[in-house]
Amino acid sequence: MQLTKNKYQLSGVSAIQLCEKYDTPLFVYDTAIMERQYKRLLKAFEGSKVQFNYACKALTNINVLKFFKKLGSGLDTVSIQEVALGLKAGFAPEQIIFTPNCVSFEEIVQAVELGVRINIDNLSILEQFGHKYGNSYPVCLRLNPHIMAGGNLKISTGHIDSKFGISIHQMRHLERIVKTLNIHVNGLHMHTGSEIVNVDVFLNGAELLLEQAMHFPDLEYIDFGSGFKVGYKPGDLETDITELGERMGSMFRGFCQEYGRELTIEFEPGKYLVSEAGFFFCKVNVIKQTTATVFAGVDTGLNHFIRPMFYDAYHHITNISNPDGKNRVYTVVGYICETDTFASDRPINEIREGDVLCFHNAGAYTSAMASNYNSRPKPAEVLIHNGKDYLITRRQTLEDLLATQVEIEL
Repeated sequence: MQLTKNKYQLSGVSAIQLCEKYDTPLFVYDTAIMERQYKRLLKAFEGSKVQFNYACKALTNINVLKFFKKLGSGLDTVSIQEVALGLKAGFAPEQIIFTPNCVSFEEIVQAVELGVRINIDNLSILEQFGHKYGNSYPVCLRLNPHIMAGGNLKISTGHIDSKFGISIHQMRHLERIVKTLNIHVNGLHMHTGSEIVNVDVFLNGAELLLEQAMHFPDLEYIDFGSGFKVGYKPGDLETDITELGERMGSMFRGFCQEYGRELTIEFEPGKYLVSEAGFFFCKVNVIKQTTATVFAGVDTGLNHFIRPMFYDAYHHITNISNPDGKNRVYTVVGYICETDTFASDRPINEIREGDVLCFHNAGAYTSAMASNYNSRPKPAEVLIHNGKDYLITRRQTLEDLLATQVEIEL
């Protein structure tokens, strides 16, 4: 978001005018930033046979999926519904990898029938898969490297207590199942978590995964997940994508020489591609002063934007209505009948009732995690593309909330 002539704009489109046109609360996404992030990844891994699969759970709007397909991305999915969305968006089945967790075997069967790539993360499902398909349908295996990544248990998925993946300490058992049931393993996968700054964490996990890869002679690709960190505040640390590309690319090419043929190196970025592309706008309903705090109460809550309460996540907040205002200290809270604090003791340009606030880094795990708690409708979503704004999700109404309810006579 740029401040031009004292007005905030998104790729040339006025932020205030967007809020006037579509009302608040409002999600806005900028495709120029999505494309910038995707091209950064491509450049970082130049020289490697690489495939990036957008992790669509971060932001599932079908127009966003279509945009990443246009850029050349594949799709990482975690539910059969996301698979269906990917197919509807135009992805070919082989461009979609299905990486569910704790789903029924019936859902795995549905995915096979749709022809997508299957990624299995537990031995029970793998045995059932082998009994039904043998070597007639290739499968990828998700391993748990037992690496704590990201520093937050809620977003770290590769540690010893994680529900995700097959433990590397179960490799002997895993190999027996694969051999006994004649399972065709064509891929290996790991994902250690989000918010990873240290490139060495990726490299340590990669070394473990590549060691295990030598036990599988028919591999076509190895998927190293993602977890690339983006900055959430001025001066915040980020993953050095250039360093990662150079070091992991070199390591992987060396592995391929030892393995005997070139494999595809894959990643599944979600947050890295869409977080910075998203902006969430809300209006200030009331300024409430207590004996200890000045609250700015806004027209949204954890029902629309749960990350601060769920992950203790920081999101930078800008008062786009008062760019010249002096900094004052506020606690920004929502209108839900629940504790829904977005920011505590945050310096923000002076806030007045009726002002519009912008939450930055609002593209990933925000609208996708929204709910109708307190019977509040979900906000509209707008896409900025080539300097024009497009409504891609209309605002919900009370009729939408009632549409799936069945009234009975009591």
